[in-house]
Amino acid sequence: MSTATAHTEDHHHEETFISKYIFSMDHKMISKQFLITGIIMGVIGMAMSIAFRLQLAYPDTGFPILEWLFGSKWAPDGVLDAGYYMALVTMHGTIMVFYVLTAGLSGTFANLLLPLQCGARDMASPFMNMLSYWFFFLSSVVLLSSLFVETGPASGGWTIYPPLSALPKAMPGSGMGMTLWLVAIVLFIASSLLGGINYISTVLNMRTKGMSMTRLPLTVWALFLTAVLGLLSFPVLLGGGLLLLFDRGFGTSFYLSDIYLGSAGALEHTGGSPVLFQHLFWFLGHPEVYIIIMPALGITSEVIAVNSRKPIFGYTAMVISLLGIAFLSFIVWGHHMFITGMNPLLGAVFLVTTLIIAVPSAVKTFNYLATLWRGNIRFTNAMMFAIGLVSFFISGGLTGIFLGNATLDIQLHDTYFVVGHFHIVMGCAAIFGMLAGVYHWFPKQFGRMLNKPLGYIHFWLTFISAYLVFFPMHFMGLAGVPRRYYAFTLLPEYGVWFDVNVVMTMAAILGGIAQLIFLYNFFSSMFIGKKATQNPWEANTLEWTTPVERIHGNWPGEIPTVHRWAYDYSNPAYESDFMPQNIPDAGSKIELFETKQSLEDTKQKKAPNASFFTLVKNWFKPKTA
Repeated sequence: MSTATAHTEDHHHEETFISKYIFSMDHKMISKQFLITGIIMGVIGMAMSIAFRLQLAYPDTGFPILEWLFGSKWAPDGVLDAGYYMALVTMHGTIMVFYVLTAGLSGTFANLLLPLQCGARDMASPFMNMLSYWFFFLSSVVLLSSLFVETGPASGGWTIYPPLSALPKAMPGSGMGMTLWLVAIVLFIASSLLGGINYISTVLNMRTKGMSMTRLPLTVWALFLTAVLGLLSFPVLLGGGLLLLFDRGFGTSFYLSDIYLGSAGALEHTGGSPVLFQHLFWFLGHPEVYIIIMPALGITSEVIAVNSRKPIFGYTAMVISLLGIAFLSFIVWGHHMFITGMNPLLGAVFLVTTLIIAVPSAVKTFNYLATLWRGNIRFTNAMMFAIGLVSFFISGGLTGIFLGNATLDIQLHDTYFVVGHFHIVMGCAAIFGMLAGVYHWFPKQFGRMLNKPLGYIHFWLTFISAYLVFFPMHFMGLAGVPRRYYAFTLLPEYGVWFDVNVVMTMAAILGGIAQLIFLYNFFSSMFIGKKATQNPWEANTLEWTTPVERIHGNWPGEIPTVHRWAYDYSNPAYESDFMPQNIPDAGSKIELFETKQSLEDTKQKKAPNASFFTLVKNWFKPKTA
């Protein structure tokens, strides 16, 4: 029996509820599982951030809802306990960085798009794909269970620096909560490695006929390189975490030396170095920044091209910039450690590589703006969020130049400047890329359309509130306001920022309300949204050639053959302003267009300077009625 026939017959086999919705091996269903789990984790992380923002804005005011949420032990009379404040900061960072922006973003869109845009029936290993999700789910359960242990969750910061993370008796949050944190991260890394191997194998081995690497959509390139980054960097964190477990439970001293613990005096730990853990953590930690942002950049490339009705500007440059970011991300981790006593020469090396990695990022930004320039723009919900990502990527990236300079970073390190930069360039940009992807591919996932007016309200409230929360942090950081402080009421020199904290908290609550609007739109549209057509955005990529209803094998019958790249929009050779990748060439009309283009290129080669100056003159020529 042929493969095509086997798959056609497989379309009609009966599925139980468990095999279809729980232990599914269909990549489209697994993408929904990652997305909905990521949304749930995101809501929890957002609620935590609003809770500790209330504490910062009103440190002496009790909020009964906090006592109801966290209990009288951690929020007596509605005022957060100082130790639990640090635990919420730790859990918020962990959830948002790993569980929402890594697994929620990559897990959702790699599963949905890689087989569909490459022209594959499914992932290379559907069983490994299923295991990847369930390791992620189990990791989420273990992490959240730490909220209910007697000593509270981990509270040493999301970077879990020793000695707070290495000594179980250092503070309440160093006990069982920290152990559960480490176990959760081990499970999370197992999920990431299973997924990464699958994603790489799918892209390299399962592309359809005609789908060369130079015809891949930029989303596939971004998700592919993200998987490579994860495969190379996550094992380093795994090793660092295992050594931390040895220090915690087996008396080793990889990260501990000359430790004094209250009345207990000196502990029997010598020879270790906490800076070693920082090297291991940030060797993952900086690639992790690009593991988060690269899928969002790939999604933005697709959304901007589709809704500008133009070919993406500089496809080859975009691919090279992704490759450059992937390579350089492994040699910049030391800029997180300028204040550890690093040799100035080594610091200068990391300074240079940090500034160099800004170049491919700037290339991507320029190419987005060039694609938008004079495009026939459709301001869909997805397009709004994609443009929002470009805004955050520019404004947040510029502040990164400050922190990449060792001399300035020594003054700004551990201030609110770092918090503002980190949240704008990575947090907000990546979330806006994720939301752009959700709005763009919701019809493909669920067969229905999201409510467009609610999408606009969601965008503007989120965009405005994000800048109101995080942009003032840069000025607080320049004034020397330290991050991770429980309250500033005992430090009169920081009292001038009290009103700013109130405004930021109100903006955070406004952002939370905006996400409630999104949640209503998302879950209601799954059932009552307008039914989607097969290709609602008139896009070229292969996922829009599959039927709206979910079927095994994606395409009934044969897999389509690819005849062109993914960004052939507004080509004069075609009657329509788009041409899907699977449609054969139109013949003589295209040949005539190519001949015309060849003659124009020849003229430009004969007089390149004249053509250039003519173009410049036309740019500046005053427009007449």
